[in-house]
Amino acid sequence: MVIRRDDRRAFTLIEIITVVAIIGLLATIAIANFMAARRVARRNACIANLKQIQIVTNTWVLDTGSNANAVLTMSDLVPDYIKAWPKEDMMDYPLPATIYAVPVCPNAAVNIDHTI
Repeated sequence: MVIRRDDRRAFTLIEIITVVAIIGLLATIAIANFMAARRVARRNACIANLKQIQIVTNTWVLDTGSNANAVLTMSDLVPDYIKAWPKEDMMDYPLPATIYAVPVCPNAAVNIDHTI
């Protein structure tokens, strides 16, 4: 009588399910962190653009000696004071209403935390 031993080793179904569950949990955590980092990066980029617009506007006021009633146009600032007007999601940032107004993010209704 010959006794055959099966020496093949393989993963059991429980081991495979456990590994898949751990990988799924790690992927969920990684995706959540990626989305949070993306949101923070977009907010920081918007704040930087708003600061740049404010700096450019103030520089134009100092260079031209304009008063508070001066009307600011895009051609006054581009390309002499800023190389290109900033955009967010393919939308231009609006010009401030007056030279002393705080610039506004084009997505201010969606992203309330876009302030400088």
